[in-house]
Amino acid sequence: MAMYWGTSRWSAMEIMEAYSVARQFNLIPPVCEQAEYHFFQREKVETQLPELYHKIGVGVVSWSPLACGIITGKYDNGIPETSRASMKPYQWLREKIMSEDGKKQQAKLKELAHIAEKLGCTLPQLAIAWCLRNEGVSSVLLGSSNPTQLTENLGAIQVIPKMTAGIASEVDHLLGNRPHSKKDYHH
Repeated sequence: MAMYWGTSRWSAMEIMEAYSVARQFNLIPPVCEQAEYHFFQREKVETQLPELYHKIGVGVVSWSPLACGIITGKYDNGIPETSRASMKPYQWLREKIMSEDGKKQQAKLKELAHIAEKLGCTLPQLAIAWCLRNEGVSSVLLGSSNPTQLTENLGAIQVIPKMTAGIASEVDHLLGNRPHSKKDYHH
């Protein structure tokens, strides 16, 4: 018997509907939504899901905190032969990295690396801690190719206390992609 269950890539409206139906029939409602969330993908987690978190307690289990490895910085000088983007099935990833947008992202990552340096952490650790700083994010799903990567990624836990409002706004300023939620307009 499942005591908890969640959704993956559902809209806020679908989650709300599932919650209402579950309540109506005295069933267990969803407790989390699995959503993509990272420096370059913020809209859904920051504007659509907070309301669900505050109203019905549905948290986010975010996936791809490193944007398929793009945020590690390993693609800043092209595509390494040993990387995922060099494999045939990942041509879409290679194209994304080499695109105009991809090049702009790489430039932003170089700037973000300075913030990581200032905090005494790596870029992936900064990226993961940045995801976890969001109150609606319950957990981050990590994919590691080896134990060294996993250990580095888990080190992000020590960076969370350093994610002050000042650092978060510095990151926002560098990224220049902070989505505007409904509540932002009340200020």
